[in-house]
Amino acid sequence: MEIIILGTGCAKCITTYEAVKKVIEENGLDANLTKQEDILEIMKYNVMSLPAIVIDGIVKIKGHVPSEKEIRKVLGV
Repeated sequence: MEIIILGTGCAKCITTYEAVKKVIEENGLDANLTKQEDILEIMKYNVMSLPAIVIDGIVKIKGHVPSEKEIRKVLGV
């Protein structure tokens, strides 16, 4: 599973990255987690509100810091 956190490095984006990382570790998921902070790369996903979570190339969450429950739901755990 390829997970990308889209964000410019703001506090909300960092919080989202850490929350996703925690859920991955707690559930022992086989996932590659990365951050994308380059605004030109972010624009390729057609996302206007950050942070956003992209899973296997599909934007699943955008515009808010998700709860761990919401993260688990989109990751299927």
